[in-house]
Amino acid sequence: MQGVYLKFFVLESQKHGGKLLYEWLLEEAQRIGIAGGSVFRAIAGYGRHGVIHEETFFELAGDLPMEVVFAAKPEQTNALIERLKNENLHLVYLQIPAELGVLGEAPRSA
Repeated sequence: MQGVYLKFFVLESQKHGGKLLYEWLLEEAQRIGIAGGSVFRAIAGYGRHGVIHEETFFELAGDLPMEVVFAAKPEQTNALIERLKNENLHLVYLQIPAELGVLGEAPRSA
């Protein structure tokens, strides 16, 4: 099936509506019907402002880059992006056409 790979770049401590932004994004995607999403924490990175964020011994959390990723149908990712625009969120994202599929059978529960 043809779909979309959608990735958002956020900071670990970034918040929206009193929640961590990456948690809020996962919840909104789930409400829209996107089947799954993941969050990945970087060990270092920099953005368009050129500030390098990295983990050090004295600063163990809060300012590290995070990736929030989804693979879904185009209409679902478009709905999520529209939702974020309506929330007036300032986010950098990447949207790439992707082929979605599942291999093998689902594992049986015990």
